[in-house]
Amino acid sequence: MKNLIKDTLSFISKTHSPFHAINNIENLLIDNGFEKLSESRQFDIQRGGKYFITRNDSSLIAFSIGNENKFHIVATHSDSPTFKLKPNPIVNKSGYTSLATEVYGGPIISSWFDRPLSIAGRLLVKENDKIVTKLVDIDDDICIIPNVCIHFNREINNGYKYNPSIDTYPLLSLSNINDLYSLFGENNEVLGHDLYLYNRDEAKIIGPDKQLFASSKIDNLECSYLATRAFVDTNDNSVINVLAIFDNEEVGSDTIQGADSTFLDDVLFRISIALNLNREQYLIALSKSFLVSADNAHAIHPNHPELSDSNNCPKMNQGIAIKFNAAQNYTSSGYSSALFIDVLKQNNVPYQFFANRSDIRGGGTLGSISSTHVSIQSVDIGCPQLSMHSSYEVAGIQDIEYMYQCLKAFYNSNI
Repeated sequence: MKNLIKDTLSFISKTHSPFHAINNIENLLIDNGFEKLSESRQFDIQRGGKYFITRNDSSLIAFSIGNENKFHIVATHSDSPTFKLKPNPIVNKSGYTSLATEVYGGPIISSWFDRPLSIAGRLLVKENDKIVTKLVDIDDDICIIPNVCIHFNREINNGYKYNPSIDTYPLLSLSNINDLYSLFGENNEVLGHDLYLYNRDEAKIIGPDKQLFASSKIDNLECSYLATRAFVDTNDNSVINVLAIFDNEEVGSDTIQGADSTFLDDVLFRISIALNLNREQYLIALSKSFLVSADNAHAIHPNHPELSDSNNCPKMNQGIAIKFNAAQNYTSSGYSSALFIDVLKQNNVPYQFFANRSDIRGGGTLGSISSTHVSIQSVDIGCPQLSMHSSYEVAGIQDIEYMYQCLKAFYNSNI
């Protein structure tokens, strides 16, 4: 348990962009004997083999080929709410150098102010007549978004509305800087970038009884790491186990590397072709398959319990949350949840239910989006947490173990 907690917090602390998330997971898969495939080449796979494939360097699908033609899939996402740098980000104004950003996803904007920030992502660089991708991460307190002092903004504690085209540009320097890429030590021609701000505060265990941890990007790096660990630690060869980690969930998933793409269907179908299955046999395999969408849930809030449904409000460290929504923002149904709960009960994994108050509109996740492309029975689950979409979130320590046990039980199940 202690090693799993330590490894989870370490993974979150060192993962500062979707590209780093996939790179770190890719390294973990390679260390566990998985072979990397390419979308541009024919799949050369066999029963008993372990493989993975990436798209855009920010999404990944891994799979181990068991004997039965059906899929056990866990889907998560690699991105988190933040700020993305614009193509020409340097702003020299009033004797300051700042960075022009756009809001990515739905962050709690106020949580990003007055704290050390840095930049991570990828550069597309011309080297030796080729365009190559370079992961970059400035391991330093490089910028900060300063609040306006209360003397100039008397309404800041009365619900001030931040303007993302003015208020959220991070301050970089008092000097006149014109070359962003020199900050990364890059001397070659840079033709493009995907760069994001990140909170420099590392993950920490907090509280006198050490029952909580706080970190940036708990949503959804916690589930992404634990899904990967459960996947690589599963030795079951009865079915085709699949790990799918998508990018762009926080902005709607409608990209070629998002859950609203053909990525999952493409890979599952190509697996079937490589195993000499025809289209009919592929569809039969899907009808017997199951998908778990693992994306964190809202714990009941200590100061505002009235915002939660009184009968369906999960608590931290009391088990994973199975999420329901009548509008189908979550895929859990009475039937699919019954199948899944049976697996949890057989393995003594605690669980709870989450549903929004009927008069409060909640969020959604990638489960319902994925199932529009690949028709599979599925449930939505997550670890209960607080401060979702803040730059620094809070979750329960014990739920790390519960989520790992849950996903490993699913991968080993006969569901």
